[in-house]
Amino acid sequence: MPGSSPDRLLQALANGKRGGIYFLSGEEEFLKEEVAARIIEAHLDPATRDFNLDQLRGTEVDVETLASIAETPPMMASWRVVVVRDAQAFAGAARARAVIEALLDRPPPGLVLILMAQVPERSRAKFYERLRRSAVAVDFTPLSPADAVGWLMNRAREAGVTLEAEAARALAAAVGSSAGILNRELAKLRDFVGDRRRITREDVEAVVGRIARQNRWDWFDLVGNARFAEARAALPVLLDSGESGVGLVIGLGTQFIRLSLAAHGGARALEAELPPQQRWLAGRLVSQARHWTPPALSAALDDLLRADRLLKSASLGEDRILDELLLRLERRREAA
Repeated sequence: MPGSSPDRLLQALANGKRGGIYFLSGEEEFLKEEVAARIIEAHLDPATRDFNLDQLRGTEVDVETLASIAETPPMMASWRVVVVRDAQAFAGAARARAVIEALLDRPPPGLVLILMAQVPERSRAKFYERLRRSAVAVDFTPLSPADAVGWLMNRAREAGVTLEAEAARALAAAVGSSAGILNRELAKLRDFVGDRRRITREDVEAVVGRIARQNRWDWFDLVGNARFAEARAALPVLLDSGESGVGLVIGLGTQFIRLSLAAHGGARALEAELPPQQRWLAGRLVSQARHWTPPALSAALDDLLRADRLLKSASLGEDRILDELLLRLERRREAA
């Protein structure tokens, strides 16, 4: 399953796929460890787990030990799982690399090998290419801020809790997009709401503490809903919190491209283009698109391009350029 995704890998396990060599790479350690745990759980019975699970580090294990453990058959079970963290150490070690490549060519019966690595940026080592081609390879990139909200909502749903969109946005704005930290805070919120099984923005404020009065996603929605007075009033708050003018314009550009898709093709066309963790946005974007005509949306994209150029070249302050942008967008919509 070269070039797989975490969801596809987990679905394959749920469908009964067993055995093989897994290459889990990327910077998102929490999700990588979580998937590794699911692979182990799918293959090993708790009663014999201690006999059939070896956990090594590529930076510490010697070649002879690695080869010996990989060739050891399962004990009183169908599978033996070998987990090797820091497997990037093998890329520059010819003998260790040869052991792994031999396992890729002829995996011993009953072996499940999980190689976990952070591949150096721009690395072109053939070792990684071979792993991606021959193993079940999954890359775990950090959650983007835009994906963190949908990821949180899905995570809560899997745990039997409803996390309101505004609460998810507030939580992501407060703690960032690290999956491990988000998961920890979500667990606190689940405990806090208990049998109520619904997490609101007020719950986030109570558990996490002070949260930003304004976040970029809610601000984009204000503009999309043509609530320009509120958007202009909230702009200084966003800029004071560390948001950049260029970043806000890029985000608005994405918002208006999506509004254009919704205006021309409706929810189905929009969902087809949204990343999986952001498809929950389709309904509210379709609603926002009703505030705009296609010509007004096209003109708005021109205004955003103009603001981007001014931010990168003019000596005017970010607040003035963005304030003028909002006024231009408001006039565009009123004229349409």
